[in-house]
Amino acid sequence: MGDTEAPSATEWPIAACMHGIPAVGDDGRGFHDAPISTWDDAFAQIAGMGLSTLELADSHVRPADLGSERTAEIFDSAARHGVSFSSVHVQRKSVIEPGRGEANLEYAHRTIDAAARWGLKLVSTGLHQPLTPAQREALWFWSAQGAVDPEDPDMWNLAVRRIRDLGHHAAEVGLPLSLEMYEDTYLGTAESAVRFIEDVGLDNVGLNPDVGNLIRLHRPIEDWQEVYSATLPYANYWHVKNYTRDETADGQFISAVPSTLADGLINYRRVIRDAVAMGYRGIIVTEHYGGDSLGACETNARYIRSVLRGAIAGGDPHLVSTP
Repeated sequence: MGDTEAPSATEWPIAACMHGIPAVGDDGRGFHDAPISTWDDAFAQIAGMGLSTLELADSHVRPADLGSERTAEIFDSAARHGVSFSSVHVQRKSVIEPGRGEANLEYAHRTIDAAARWGLKLVSTGLHQPLTPAQREALWFWSAQGAVDPEDPDMWNLAVRRIRDLGHHAAEVGLPLSLEMYEDTYLGTAESAVRFIEDVGLDNVGLNPDVGNLIRLHRPIEDWQEVYSATLPYANYWHVKNYTRDETADGQFISAVPSTLADGLINYRRVIRDAVAMGYRGIIVTEHYGGDSLGACETNARYIRSVLRGAIAGGDPHLVSTP
């Protein structure tokens, strides 16, 4: 957070996610290794939706592993369609993943260096691990149990040290580092996420309060308003997505499915106004799983800008009804 003047709603950096772009093509080739024609098609679709800024997910493109010639080609392809890259998100490569933590740490360092070379604005990561077999088989992966960070002070401290190491590196190259909230990790509850950020203790390391990751769980959840109240002061990046949620009073039935920002459980009109009033000025990334993800990103980007127009104009952010 900060006390700088808010950009206009038109100029506010709103990025689309890459969920709507196949990570692997029909030919079995990953997007990272795809021919330029595949990149051109993807960026043309993004531009056709009226979206001009993209978060690079390393499920699709790994800046750390792309040579200089291919890097020039992907920038040229994006530029032909008026698309720019805001940030890179390192996903499911936890620095404490059993058997992979040190390798993931090394990869994250290389990603930070690549992000600086590419002129990106931020590096995002987290402590979530690869999907389990049960999650990969489920219709919605969040309906099955994933990996769980252990209740082990030594492991917590190792995670803090490794993230602090990444934070120092990011600061050296002039980049902020953001940590995504995710269930069953040390960033999985409001209290734990805030404590983790405070233990890291670096000004350039903040939270990505992706509360959508939490409200979709098919189990009891924290109140989304309380989570945002606790975590927004630490936010330096923001994935936003929403889910409709239904549950019986006895907890015997719980269901959650993706929705647009306006239609789900979280009142994003309230939260965005709160964030602006509290000084949030960072990138907002619109995410969506299932269906036409890019179409949902387009709808959500328009919604966000409409809310920002009112939020920047002033007024009490709490003069918005809460469901």
